[in-house]
Amino acid sequence: MQLHFSDSIRFLSKLTFAKVWNIGLVTSSYYYSRLIGRPVQWGLPFTVSIEPTTACNLRCPECPSGLRQFTRSTGSLKADFFSSILDDIGDQLTYLIFYFQGEPYINPDFLSMVKHASDKGIYTITSTNGHFLDDVNAKRTVESGLDRLIISVDGATQDVYEQYRKTGNLESVLQGARNVVQWKKELKSHSPLIIFQCLVVRPNEDQLERIRTIANEIGVDQVVFKTAQVYDYQNGHPLIPLNEKYARYKKQKDGTYALKHRLLNHCWKLWHSCVVTWNGLVVPCCFDKDAKHQLGDLKNVSFLNIWNGPRYQIFREKLFAGRNQIDICTNCTEGCLVWRKK
Repeated sequence: MQLHFSDSIRFLSKLTFAKVWNIGLVTSSYYYSRLIGRPVQWGLPFTVSIEPTTACNLRCPECPSGLRQFTRSTGSLKADFFSSILDDIGDQLTYLIFYFQGEPYINPDFLSMVKHASDKGIYTITSTNGHFLDDVNAKRTVESGLDRLIISVDGATQDVYEQYRKTGNLESVLQGARNVVQWKKELKSHSPLIIFQCLVVRPNEDQLERIRTIANEIGVDQVVFKTAQVYDYQNGHPLIPLNEKYARYKKQKDGTYALKHRLLNHCWKLWHSCVVTWNGLVVPCCFDKDAKHQLGDLKNVSFLNIWNGPRYQIFREKLFAGRNQIDICTNCTEGCLVWRKK
């Protein structure tokens, strides 16, 4: 991934010996596990995603939050519970991603939690649909110390944008980005790094350069084109791009579709990262959107005991036995981001 110089300096300034040592432990245990063919885990995850809320204002068609189709409990992360989680895992944490499902800005305590993490020297990231970046929130976002702000922009015109971002308003999103850019200038801040992320689907695949032009005009730092996950892809889907460069799926000779990349029986995510839901459930990764594979509950057990506990170890062993036997892995293709610097 390409980063701006000031962003790289900001990230490096937050590293400590303990964090670097932990990264080394995690990385070495991952490659050692691959070498011997069984899971060995050293260190703690240096990337954690924490879910501010499951609520969302949009109705995106391939999102359980947008479709209101969760079977797990829904709600919003409480600030005091977040503080206890950070006390548990914060010292060796390098990246904290304030996102899993839902729209983070709907949680009224969201930016206060960002500031709390930032004050502890943790590099902070969030992803938003951009509809809540009014002037007040834009200023608070910059003041919070947020390091990276990812804004979903899935079209260059309203008619195309709303084909995926159902009930969304493109101009509101673009104005929100302008607000953050303006407050960065007003407050003389290098952060957050502002990224336009475009989920490439068939309706918008002809507008990618226009999206990049809009980003340049606003003063956005970076543009990212991301492949879209489609649940029922085997027989084709109107969201799958015609340009296979931007698709996770490839058309077969018999007319059906399959993942472009072969599933390998190991996964870097299970060594360096994890996801925590709004109510403290620890799940393997962002593909477990409905928290079917619960590895522990932070309301009852410390993170260290969960990370090194039997449920996690059994799940890692399943990876080595065959990822194609794990439901959340069958639609996963690591490395499916196409990063574009403006």
